[in-house]
Amino acid sequence: MTERLDPVIHPTHRLRICAMLAAGTTLELSVIKDNLDLSPSALSKQVAALVDAGYVRQERLGTDSRRVWLSLTRQGVKAYRGHVAALQKIVTATTVPTPDRQP
Repeated sequence: MTERLDPVIHPTHRLRICAMLAAGTTLELSVIKDNLDLSPSALSKQVAALVDAGYVRQERLGTDSRRVWLSLTRQGVKAYRGHVAALQKIVTATTVPTPDRQP
């Protein structure tokens, strides 16, 4: 895994979408919409950027074509983990030790 900030994942809503998908493997789009409190058009734009980058797979499963399911691709998992590792590295490197917490 390469630690690097990913410009596609970095915007807050996309990062939250990836975090939810990493935790839940496959989620219905409506679940993500409810948790992010985004309009359908705003959510669609964020998901489209992740799909276009190859990070998210969008599928319609079963007989109800109105229900859309999202999951991270292998490439998406790798990019998300690298992005989180880079963020953790930044935070760790800039955290000032407190008297009760020495390195």
